Order: sequence, then structure tokens, then C-alpha cells
Amino acid sequence: MNDFAILLDKYAELVVKVGVNVQPGQVLMVHAPLETAELTRLIVGKAYEAGAKYVMVDWDDEQVTRIRYEKAPEDSFGYYPQWHADMLEGFAQEGGAILHIKVPDPELFNGIDSKKVSTAVKAAAIARKNYQNFTRSSKISWSLVKAPTRAWADKVFADLPAEARIDAMWEAVFHMNRVDAAGDPVAAWRGHIADLKQSQDRMNAKRYKSLHYRAPGTDLRIALPEGHLWRGGGGENASGVYFVANMPTEEIYTMPHRTGVNGTVTSTMPLNLNGRLVDGITVTFTDGKVTAYDAKSGREHLTSLLETDEGASYLGEVALVPHDSPISRLNRVFYNTGIDENASCHLALGSAYPVNIEGGVGLSSEELVQRGANVSLTHVDFMIGSAELDIDGELADGTIEPVFRKGNWVL
Repeated sequence: MNDFAILLDKYAELVVKVGVNVQPGQVLMVHAPLETAELTRLIVGKAYEAGAKYVMVDWDDEQVTRIRYEKAPEDSFGYYPQWHADMLEGFAQEGGAILHIKVPDPELFNGIDSKKVSTAVKAAAIARKNYQNFTRSSKISWSLVKAPTRAWADKVFADLPAEARIDAMWEAVFHMNRVDAAGDPVAAWRGHIADLKQSQDRMNAKRYKSLHYRAPGTDLRIALPEGHLWRGGGGENASGVYFVANMPTEEIYTMPHRTGVNGTVTSTMPLNLNGRLVDGITVTFTDGKVTAYDAKSGREHLTSLLETDEGASYLGEVALVPHDSPISRLNRVFYNTGIDENASCHLALGSAYPVNIEGGVGLSSEELVQRGANVSLTHVDFMIGSAELDIDGELADGTIEPVFRKGNWVL
């Protein structure tokens, strides 16, 4: 077995044992692009070795998706099959685990009417609302992982010869997931999760009532609701099984108070918004709501996002990632939020995670809003971190403390 085959096998084992943490007798669903067939087959094998009762692979072909947007009638985009949403909900009710190999082409929808994409995304979110409650509340195990595709590698490594790009992407994916570390990647991840938990525990002990962000183009104050909880690494599902929802991950995150965000923030990386690039984002908040916004490119896609529903104009997540982190040190934009958000502090427009407030799991949408959480059909992260970012925390007694300086932890 060559070195690549060894690393690929370790990666498949890692996402099964650490990502979704498949349990004996459990059903697993794998959502995978056709180009990732080799990895997907290894994952299926590792899942059965871990005791999975049944593994279903839901193959995805972005060219088929593109054909729909080019040729389908207008009424296609407001349609999402309820039977598919019902299947997902039934799967979750049985305690199944779901693994997404999520690598959208950053330029998939070039030339496609933004309204078509936004309408389709919203229709899917509405139909799958009950299912999404299982994932956002961590009732089931779920994980998002990465693997190279030609379109993605061509975008990220455009500076390399075409024949070198896929290999370069695999090298990056293995590195950011600690697969190339000496010894056992599963053990390396357990150590990494322990480190994230230390940062999580320090922030939870502080009980800051607000955070103040300052950087070029950014002067933003974010109030944190009473009982907010910082999370990092992973967490337990409803059955007490620990899983890691995002691989790689370098963040700890919590929820802001829905109406307690004021000021202006500027993004520091491009955003791949459902296959549409948005860059140079500037957003102004007043009492939590977006009151002004702009983008150097892709502004119309940002408009469509904010029009999803009322909650899309409020923040649902605040996440801290040191600038001196393994992904950031690669010094490359990956045009994939699941990676770029782990190289940079970030915020998310849309729904908060109920796990980020004491007693939040099981609360109704109305009860969550009363507690200061945001509720929306959408949840979209955008990156705001840099080596110029300073963050202060305000304690309950009004004391101001440095949390980040020049993009890195002070605490």
C-alpha cells in the first residue's frame, strides 16, 4: 500500500470513528459527490467494521444540479419533494447518523439567476425544517468533511500546474485533519478536542456579557445572552454519543443576543454562498438587525440571503479562532466555509444553535427567541478574523478584559 492509500484509509477511519462516531447497530447515511467515490467506499467499509447495521450512500453530481438551473421550468425552484424530507426525518427519528462530504464548486452557479438558487435553497429549508431541528439541536450525530474535486482544486490551487492541483488539495485536507501526524490520527484528534475544551471552559468561566470587536472596517459590539454556552470540538447527541460536526475544526462558538448587536463588521475572506461567491462584505447592525450592507462583488447574492426570512437579518453565532491556527498558516483561501471559518474568527447570519444556551435543547422557537436566541431557516457563516483583530470582553461588573490581540488569544 502506497503512502496516499495509507493516509486515505486513516482519513476514512477518522471520519467514521471521530466525526460521526458510528455505533454498533446504527444506520449511516453518506452524502457524497461522485468524484469522491474512492474515499466514500472506504468510509462505507469502515462504518460496517464499526458495527453499522446499514449504510446508505446518497450520491451527488453538481453537473446534474447545474442542468436543473439551466433547463428546468420556473416552478421547479420553489419545489422540494416532501417525501424526501419525510425520509430524512424518519431516518433521524431512528437515531441514524449522517456524514456529508461537502465540497461545493465555488463557481457552480456562474451565470445563473441568483433568485433561482435562493428560491430552491429556501424551499429545501422549509421542507426540511423538522429534520434540521435534529441536527441543530445535536439530537443525532452528524459531520461535515472534505475531499478534493476537480472544480474545487482548480479554484483553490489555480497557481499550480493542473496536474498537481488534486494532489495539493489532498495534502492540505490530510494536514488540516491531522491525518499526516505521526502516530494515530484518532488519538491526535482526541488531544486536539481536549485543547479546544480548555478554551471553551475558560470562556464559559468568564461569563462575559458582551464582546467588542475592532479591526480595519470593523467596530462591533455583541451582547451575549444570560446562560450562553461556549462549545468547541464536538458534543454529545441525545443518546450521549460524542461526535464532531465539522472536520476540520479550530473554533469555539456561542450565540449572540438576538437584539444586542450594534456596529459595523467587514469580512476578511470571500464567501462561497451556495455556489456563488460574495466578497468584501460590510454589514451594519442596529439592535441586532442588519440595517445596511454592501459587498465588493456578489451583493445580489447577499441580498437574497437576507431576504430568506426575518431571522436572516440577525446573527445566530459568534465564533473565535486564533489567527495562528493550522489552517490559517496554510495562507490560502479555500472557498469552502467549512475550512475558511476554521482559519478565521467568524459570525453567522441566521439561526442560533440551541445547544449554545442553558436548557436550549427542547425549547420551542418562541421560547428560544425569548431567551435571546435567533431563529431562521438559514445559517451562513462569514469570516471576519485577521492578524489585525482585537477583541475585548466585558464582565458582569463592567470590567473590560482583552480576549484577542492581533488575532490571537490573550486569555
